[in-house]
Amino acid sequence: MIDLSGRVAIITGAGGGLGRAHALLLASRGASVVVNDLGEDADLVAAEIRAAGGMARAMRCAVDDAAAVQEMVRTIEQDWGRVDILVNNAGILRDRSFAKMTLEEFRQVIEVHLMGAVHCTKAVWDGMRARNYGRIVMTTSCSGLYGNFGQANYAAAKMALVGLMQTLGIEGAKHDIRVNCLAPLAATRMLEGILPPEQLAWFKPELVSPALLALVAENAPNRAILSAGAGSFELAYVALTQGIHLGEDASAEQILARWAELTDRSGDFVPVQGFDQARHELRKAGFAPEG
Repeated sequence: MIDLSGRVAIITGAGGGLGRAHALLLASRGASVVVNDLGEDADLVAAEIRAAGGMARAMRCAVDDAAAVQEMVRTIEQDWGRVDILVNNAGILRDRSFAKMTLEEFRQVIEVHLMGAVHCTKAVWDGMRARNYGRIVMTTSCSGLYGNFGQANYAAAKMALVGLMQTLGIEGAKHDIRVNCLAPLAATRMLEGILPPEQLAWFKPELVSPALLALVAENAPNRAILSAGAGSFELAYVALTQGIHLGEDASAEQILARWAELTDRSGDFVPVQGFDQARHELRKAGFAPEG
């Protein structure tokens, strides 16, 4: 049984949808929850938690406002002593084809999803390092992992969060700060109009939140990309195929002619860190790099 008693969690975008479901579940497991959102929905969710016997506080601020985020974290650390869990869930949509998308629409989505997560993570990072404990979840998306028509801005932000997670998971490991990604599919306002009602009915936010709880538990993994939707759970990976070695006489024509070999998934692997690509390529070239 995962017990979060004594833990303090900040959940952004928690006024409704996935964020609300996450907040209710973490509170039910004993966490003191900061319900972050822009409007009065944050107050309603915090009140709902308190009515159920939990501890919660609404904090209204925009995650793309770095100074406001710093003040939110400073206040919570001063009043509640710590922040153990951060769930970067806040997001917006500005969907349209790339041909019709304005640069401002692109920037808005990057600022909220990517920079919002950066602002929140930066604000809690030093405290987590000092206490040698932290659990951080970035909310990525299948749109970022695999692409989706009309969501170039959203997909770019969501894939960027995967890279952020991978690096922070490496940097935070010695301080027991575990950083993971959640790729949810849930029937929230952000999915309305994309799926028909009969399909949306399968994607309840409450069916995603168990994955979130697993990623913030004391025995959580580190650097996982956990997909969740409709009660199903999968792991996504960024893998390398074994590929081919062409040597110093390599040409683009040879690459294309042997494309089938490049795409052969047998023997593919997941690098532990970026330099593993260099090690892999040196081995194929006949060297045996250490480490």
